[in-house]
Amino acid sequence: MLARLESVESDSVSVVEALRPVLRGSRAQVEKRVALASTLVSDHPGMLGAMSRGEIDAYGASRVAAVTSGMSAADARAVDAQLAEKLSSAPTSTFIPDNLAAHARKIAHSVDPEGQTARARVARRGRKLELIHGENAMSRLTAHVPVEVASAAYARVDGMAQALRRAGSSRSMDQLRADVTTDLLLGRDPGVTAPETAATVSLHMPASTALGITDSGCTLDGYGTIPAPIAREIMTNPASTWRKVLCDPTTGQPTALGRTRRRPSTTIRDLVRIRDRECVVPWCHRPATHTDFDHEQPWNHGGTTSTDNGTSRCRHHHRLKHHPRWTHSHNPTRGTTTITTPHGTTYYGATDPIVTPPRARKRRAPP
Repeated sequence: MLARLESVESDSVSVVEALRPVLRGSRAQVEKRVALASTLVSDHPGMLGAMSRGEIDAYGASRVAAVTSGMSAADARAVDAQLAEKLSSAPTSTFIPDNLAAHARKIAHSVDPEGQTARARVARRGRKLELIHGENAMSRLTAHVPVEVASAAYARVDGMAQALRRAGSSRSMDQLRADVTTDLLLGRDPGVTAPETAATVSLHMPASTALGITDSGCTLDGYGTIPAPIAREIMTNPASTWRKVLCDPTTGQPTALGRTRRRPSTTIRDLVRIRDRECVVPWCHRPATHTDFDHEQPWNHGGTTSTDNGTSRCRHHHRLKHHPRWTHSHNPTRGTTTITTPHGTTYYGATDPIVTPPRARKRRAPP
């Protein structure tokens, strides 16, 4: 279905955005899923059949598709045919994704030996670093780099971690490797400075939580709710910077900013970013500190540069807002967003206030 949808829709960007709230995934995840669907239908009918029979799952099929990425369609189909034939009489262990990919690589090398180097060079140009947020106030930092670079880097980190362990560190090897890696990335001497990392993002917390009176209301831009003790540890880190934000007690929305800050910028821009916290598109969680200041009513149509007309949109959704087949509407005062896709589906979203306003007390009925 996904492959058919992409084949009949000329605008792939529009297809991906329309599918995001349906498939409930990030833009990158949906792009990969649509691309995998098209690849399986066109180049890997054998793997698609194995999926239909329940022999492999989408992840296993994606590993095979990754192996043949960059190959011609004919060569990819040849790999698929040989692999499908092997699977017909293979033991169950062959269907494990790692083993499946290993067999696919071996077959791919026999089908197109000259292309292996070229594919590797293309892949190396796609090296990147990814930040993937997880649960319990933890995240994963993944570097996609050449295999020999990764192996050498891991060996160095592992050697330094073992040296720290021999020196008497009580941390586990996994903890030591993680701490050594972050120390090196941050330009610190592993084993000398503390492993905690200074806050470099916006952390929102009520004054009562900062003082330890309550344990609620802490959020980290681009991530969401985090435990209050973790938030206080970040706040009290010597390298963290404090900033006061005054909020309306009835709505919980910010009304003014404190003047003390390390790197000052325009008050309007900062107030909008602090108010929105993230891109206002309901399924996008890019921190507002990395978004554009978007005029809800365009400047060339009389829109003012103000907090009442300013909205935080990431660059991608800023551009998509002007797509003729998409309808975007955001009410900065209420924090509500309405988006209608080219296929006529409408989605609604609302930004939670920075602090939860106290509920109005109900008047007692007369006796």
